[in-house]
Amino acid sequence: MSGFFGCISKSDCVADVFYGTDYHSHLGTKRAGMTFYSAENGFQRAIHSLEDGYFRNKFETDVLGFKGNMGIGVISDTEAQPILVNTHLGRFAVATVSKINNLTELESSFLKKHQTFAETSQGSVNPTELIAKMIAEGDDFLSGIQNVNHRIKGSCSMLILTDNCIIAARDKLGRTPVVIGKKEGSWAVTFETCSFPNLSFEIVKYLGPGEIIKITADGMEQLSKPLDKMQVCSFLWVYYGYPPSFYEGINVDASRYRCGAALAEKDNTVADFVAGIPDSGIGHAMGYSNKRGIPLKRPYTKYTPTWPRSFMPQNQVTRDLVAKMKLITNESVVKDQRGIFLDDSIVRGTQLKDNVRYLHAAGIKEIHMRIACPPLTYPCEFLNFSRSRSNLDLASYKAVHQLEGKDDNDMAPYSDHKNCKYAAMVEQIRKNLGLTTLSFQTLEDLVDAIGLPKEKLCTHCWDGSSYE
Repeated sequence: MSGFFGCISKSDCVADVFYGTDYHSHLGTKRAGMTFYSAENGFQRAIHSLEDGYFRNKFETDVLGFKGNMGIGVISDTEAQPILVNTHLGRFAVATVSKINNLTELESSFLKKHQTFAETSQGSVNPTELIAKMIAEGDDFLSGIQNVNHRIKGSCSMLILTDNCIIAARDKLGRTPVVIGKKEGSWAVTFETCSFPNLSFEIVKYLGPGEIIKITADGMEQLSKPLDKMQVCSFLWVYYGYPPSFYEGINVDASRYRCGAALAEKDNTVADFVAGIPDSGIGHAMGYSNKRGIPLKRPYTKYTPTWPRSFMPQNQVTRDLVAKMKLITNESVVKDQRGIFLDDSIVRGTQLKDNVRYLHAAGIKEIHMRIACPPLTYPCEFLNFSRSRSNLDLASYKAVHQLEGKDDNDMAPYSDHKNCKYAAMVEQIRKNLGLTTLSFQTLEDLVDAIGLPKEKLCTHCWDGSSYE
């Protein structure tokens, strides 16, 4: 996942872009970049790795030298960006939140035209550079963006910085959010609306799927209307999103609260406390605890002062130690107690299995795990959430492989919570993780907790239903 922020103002906007982008640090851990434009200095850009530090620390020196009343910033879990290019459309920078499934095919089409790629990303071409090339194939920015939407398989939202405007374009199926805000003398566009309040921006528009907006310091202009179909990623509310953020007008933490309450309504497990797995499980646990009247406690704490990021050393022994150091179990809370734990999802289950082991070592009596979404039975094709080197890395696939004794299994019956195969899979996952009990949210209850119609949500990870 990635996240971006852009601002255009009648005065210098460097500080707003710097802090607005920083509010997306939870979405990426690999690379970050910012690009600004001023009439005096032209385009200015900096890109840094985040694998060994923080966005603010890496860019604090750059910010002192940047000047401009227009700028965009991005924090990415994959490629270095924004990409800055010079084309027949003029010079422009582009930042994306994207997942291009036909990247190799598109790369080949450009190479056959004797074109070159200057950037690399994880052993391949930089997806954002590829998108910049497709934009430049258009007669103007509008046709260029439409070319991207027509040719890519996957998803792509983007910000384009020119020498006179910012163009914001949301993915053709709206899988990721793009939101416009305003304050006196300035306009901003963001992925996460939690970046707006402390910078004094107010939400004025949620872009629709495929919608394209041109923004200047004087206002915004719609270049292309929203498309009819929308499949916004459900995991924005379940896991990715920051609690104060809103997507489609629906608050993240409020949705998680409803999620936890829905799980509580169907549960009569006797326990001494309820707890959320830090960080995204906290909102779910609050809803569960308040619905059932079981005290909310903190059995372990995430140690953030020195281990806040997901960066891990290459050495496996050190990796295991770092993972353990991030969570500190509180024996006084868990010893001889029965706990109900809320988490957003189970992907591979590796970290959860370790956490369970630490809880048992601290003397807990029972661990009842409640998951805020259904089991992940279909790898994500659009945002890289549940992708893995092998499907067998996923907890659900591993369990089904153990039950069936083969790799190529039909996951449809295992996605239906009314099917006996679903129950067998959940039981196998429970055994693999060393839990006392395990249950997952139903898809119907999750959709209700989010508050959008099912057809407007991407639920591919749970039922394989979404489309390109």
